[in-house]
Amino acid sequence: MNRIAKIFTLGLITVTGLSSCEKFLDVNTNPNAPSQETISLSAKFPAALVATVNQEQGQINQIGAFWGGYWGTTNEAVNSFIDLKSYNGLAIMHQRDGIPVWETAYNNLFYLELIKREALAENALSYAGAAKIMQGWLFLRLVDMYNNIPFDEALRGFEIATPKYEPGKTVYEKSINLITSGIADIKNHKDGPGISKMGNDDILFKGVANMWYKFGNTIKLRALIRQSEAGNQAYIDAEINKIVSEGSGFLSVSENAYIQPGYLNSSGKLNPFWENYYKTVQAKATTNYTAIRPTIYAINKYKGLNDPRLSNLYVTVAGEYKGVLFGNPNSNDPIYGQAVTSAFKGPAENDNKAAALFKSFSQPSVLMGSFESLFLQAEAAERGWISGSAQTLYENAIKESFKYMEVGATDFIAYNLQPTVNYNIPTTTVGKIERIIEQKWLALNSISSIEAWNDYRRLNLPNIPNSLDAPSSTARPLRLMYPETERMTNNDEASKQGNDDMITGKIWWMK
Repeated sequence: MNRIAKIFTLGLITVTGLSSCEKFLDVNTNPNAPSQETISLSAKFPAALVATVNQEQGQINQIGAFWGGYWGTTNEAVNSFIDLKSYNGLAIMHQRDGIPVWETAYNNLFYLELIKREALAENALSYAGAAKIMQGWLFLRLVDMYNNIPFDEALRGFEIATPKYEPGKTVYEKSINLITSGIADIKNHKDGPGISKMGNDDILFKGVANMWYKFGNTIKLRALIRQSEAGNQAYIDAEINKIVSEGSGFLSVSENAYIQPGYLNSSGKLNPFWENYYKTVQAKATTNYTAIRPTIYAINKYKGLNDPRLSNLYVTVAGEYKGVLFGNPNSNDPIYGQAVTSAFKGPAENDNKAAALFKSFSQPSVLMGSFESLFLQAEAAERGWISGSAQTLYENAIKESFKYMEVGATDFIAYNLQPTVNYNIPTTTVGKIERIIEQKWLALNSISSIEAWNDYRRLNLPNIPNSLDAPSSTARPLRLMYPETERMTNNDEASKQGNDDMITGKIWWMK
């Protein structure tokens, strides 16, 4: 853990370089000598938001897209993403060549901690509150990936080199409390009702305080939904009552947590999802674009429901949508080659019009879409946790997904009339929740894919295919192993946490 503290200064340089003039993509101050004194909160906070969403749309979304049933690779890319396709926990945790989920998240948490401390010292409660909400997001995400993690002692820098771990359930409760405290801080700012002091420095909600309240409540609802199978109903009910008493509600129709720093048509400053998975600044297809393909399972899911989103997601090959098998180790099968399988569709393949996922180099980055929030609310309403019509929330969630994926609003009517889609066809709560999760899975595709993997671990829904390169036919990834960097610096604490195996270890909220 102390290694995170040591690399924090470098991380500060990196994320600071994402903020400030030219809308947070260039830097005003000397990037070689950033300090708490020379960088203002108005520059630090948007940089922290960008760093957080970059992790979500990059490494986190990529893990979820493979393990959540959306992505596979072509024959030519049989050796790409091999660690994710084979569930190689040791390789993923590797210091040099692994996926630094732990390191990146804690680095972002340290940065937000500095912002929070400075903001509290200056009585800038809007910044402090928003920083707490984002810290809650990150701590919850770390539990979802690793289970037990350091919390109270985690952000003490050089003061505590080997912070103690706390149970994942405890960290969940403390993270929810942190978000509640953050909402209270924003409410207590002294700059008048409705608009926080942050203003346009807030590249998430433009300083609209009520949106931060709704966002915080929605993060908490996601954390409570995650516990649906954990036998923790009394706690869930108490926290739902707190949200209801707060009164702001959740993100609703047309209310999205999109981060827009002002992306530029310049290398390293395009929307990172676009630049990593679609086109370079020279308008050349990226390596990921040529390697990644939808799974046959994903294509068949959309086709089976006559889903109009399919035509905006992928290109056809000889008039057909062609997917691949996840983790297929056979590079010789001609039907899974790059030229004969469906790639992502973007403007270049869509008559220069925005497509489902790829719209323009300057599209905002998605932290949480309205559709995810509405599906969470639909499930909570169906379970009897919140008031409101589960059917209306479900239907609005699909409509919002259609809107995001550039499907015409009128297409919803015929789509929803289908017995395989209509909410009233299942007669039991179990059947209705299955319907919610299926449509949520279709909406999260390559946007917030990690939530699909989380739902699968929670409910075993939908019936996503296992990797053909898995250690066995029943082996599924249930968590990440603690990284090598943590084992090198805090191994005594990490070793106390029990089963650290990717396949057999579990997150506390799983069945």
